[in-house]
Amino acid sequence: MGHTLFGALGLFSLNILLYCGHAQDVPRPVLTVSPSWTSPGDSVTLTCSVGPPSAGWRFFWYKAVPDLSRYYTPELLAGGTTGTEQDSYILHGQTHTAGYACRAGRGDPGFNTSYSRVKFVWSGGVNPAASLTVTPHRLQHFSTESLSLICEGNSAEWIVKKADEDGYVSSSCSYWGEMTGSTCNTTTASSGVYWCESETQFSNAANITIHSGDVILVSSVHPVTEGHSVTLGCKFKTENLLYNVDFYKNNTLIPNPVRGELLISAVTKSDEGFYKCRGRKSPQGLETLTSAESWLSVKYPEEAASSSVFLVPLVVGLVSGVLLIILLLLFLRRYRKSEASSLSRSQRTNQSPATDHMINQGETQDGHYASLLHGDSCLYEAIGGSEEPEHGTNDEPEESVYENVRMETAAGTSDG
Repeated sequence: MGHTLFGALGLFSLNILLYCGHAQDVPRPVLTVSPSWTSPGDSVTLTCSVGPPSAGWRFFWYKAVPDLSRYYTPELLAGGTTGTEQDSYILHGQTHTAGYACRAGRGDPGFNTSYSRVKFVWSGGVNPAASLTVTPHRLQHFSTESLSLICEGNSAEWIVKKADEDGYVSSSCSYWGEMTGSTCNTTTASSGVYWCESETQFSNAANITIHSGDVILVSSVHPVTEGHSVTLGCKFKTENLLYNVDFYKNNTLIPNPVRGELLISAVTKSDEGFYKCRGRKSPQGLETLTSAESWLSVKYPEEAASSSVFLVPLVVGLVSGVLLIILLLLFLRRYRKSEASSLSRSQRTNQSPATDHMINQGETQDGHYASLLHGDSCLYEAIGGSEEPEHGTNDEPEESVYENVRMETAAGTSDG
């Protein structure tokens, strides 16, 4: 089951072969991710939903591992062998682009749904093991331009893929460009998200816009580090200068004393947003030319991002340590009180034999004191750690031996 290949963002066809030879429809869950674009260190929520009846399902969560094909190998996320009753799963400290899928199971004997479509959590942050460089180095390009997508990192073999504006992985570079070594060259690129894949890694993603108009926004492909400067430009198709250029963030005009470009000297997270530019062909011209919008992504410095990845386990560790110390102190306090009580009784025994003899007589007559002392003895015996509960071995429901799974991408060999 763990090595079954499933199509990326495509429609899966699942055929169940039963004793009677009839096919049975198998539900396919729908996976959503939020947010879909992240900065290093962000948390991401995966949500898996199954059509009615929706009660009684256990959910299993997978990471999609690339293998230089149109398919991905599902790899169970840590701690996911028994599934979860909750239909959501939180990923802490997301650092790079990654693909995920889910499935559900219930009943005895177990019945499993098919895998969901793979959904990606995109990140523009560069992964040292796999990175994408876009030439020309900007997110927006004219429809008549040539585009080069270059893969670099710890691999001798690469493929370049794209997801269209609806989120479907349509095909690899060989269908809409020419792959030479680790570089994909194309003159027919369309708008969408582009990234590189090696045998095990995804690169950073670039949300590229192909604009058929006369003006594009010039902005960085990669996220800008907080505190650094960034300059946005406005490029005219004919290479002539544009006049009366204005810049907009989320459709709001930005006051800008410098015409022709927008300089943000010290970027903060509040500068993230959709930017576009607007200008005129001549100083007195009435016709305005407006670019498409592109998202400016801001990331924390590497030190802050690294520390945020470990913030949650650090806090959990500190809290656990404090609780352990408190429990230890309580145990020692109770133990000392018990020893003091025992010592006091021993002293009374040595100093007052007559009294002790009377107590022993009382024990023989009605058992009252004997019962009390037995209770003390039980109290001492009860101080200690409880037995470690046995952990179950309830693994994920196994596939039916009569199940034949064939999973394909929706786009097939679409040229994108």
